[in-house]
Amino acid sequence: MNEPTQRWWSHRSNIALAVFLAIGGYFLWTEHRAHVIEFLPWLLVLGCGAMHLFMHRGHGHGGHGSDDGERPRGHDERETDR
Repeated sequence: MNEPTQRWWSHRSNIALAVFLAIGGYFLWTEHRAHVIEFLPWLLVLGCGAMHLFMHRGHGHGGHGSDDGERPRGHDERETDR
C-alpha cells in the first residue's frame, strides 16, 4: 500500500551532484567575492525601492475617496483641526 519514500541522499548520483555543487559554489564564492560584495550596497538600495513599490498596496493606500463625500484626512490632520 504505502511505500516509504526514498531520501534524495540515498542515491549515489545525488550525493555526487551535491558534492560537485558544493565545490562549485565554494570556488565561485572565493573567486568572485570581491565583485559580489562590491554590489551589496546597491542591492540594498534596489531592495528598498522594490519593497516600497510592492508593499504599499497592503495597508489602505488604494482608495482615498469615501462614500459619504467627506474629504479623506492625511496623516498630519487631527480631529480637532476642523
